Amino acid sequence: MQLRADHVETQLAVLQELTSHIPWVLDVDPTKPGDLGVLRGHIARNNPQCKAILESPTSASSSSSPSSSSSPSESDLNVLESEVLVIFTAAHHYVTPKFYVETKPTTGKVVPTWNYSAVQAYGKVRVYHLSSDPATGEFLQKQVHDLSQLCEKEIMYVEIQKKGIVGLEITVDAFEGKVKMSQELRKGDRDDVVEGFRKLDRDLGRAVAKTVEERSEMKEAQKEQQV
Repeated sequence: MQLRADHVETQLAVLQELTSHIPWVLDVDPTKPGDLGVLRGHIARNNPQCKAILESPTSASSSSSPSSSSSPSESDLNVLESEVLVIFTAAHHYVTPKFYVETKPTTGKVVPTWNYSAVQAYGKVRVYHLSSDPATGEFLQKQVHDLSQLCEKEIMYVEIQKKGIVGLEITVDAFEGKVKMSQELRKGDRDDVVEGFRKLDRDLGRAVAKTVEERSEMKEAQKEQQV
């Protein structure tokens, strides 16, 4: 991820807040400051990406190679050897030069761009894919329950569902995040961008306008602290 100083996001709480896109659930231990957390998700078994995951080497396959004298541990059996990457995005939108009411009439030196927020989570993944394994049933039961608790009173058919889905549990080792919301612009242009998105009169435009405004206020506060 290309991280410009104006756009980089390092606050762990903000990065974790962005990682809430269904079907992922982020578990963070509030008693452990700085805990990166564990991502829980699931994927359809007939999804080609799932096939690639199930065919990937595991920690167990590495430890049981001919050159290794140790036998694989139970905990290695379903943990992929390679690090995985999960990408999350929030509201994003094209930014037209027409928004820059201050700069465009003065210099004409404006170009279109795209405003967006993104978080990349890195870690090792444990795969719950054996429908006969009680651990798979327990994982998927909790996963489906947590994703559905705001909409459903009772979760049914998990025993049937688990035959068609695979659980994924990622112990997060690192977060990397970026919020590119016009922070690099002069305040007048930032205000113009906020107004431009609000005039679109759409939910997405209002969401982007809100983030641009929040980031603009943060930049102004940082400038005051530096004085």
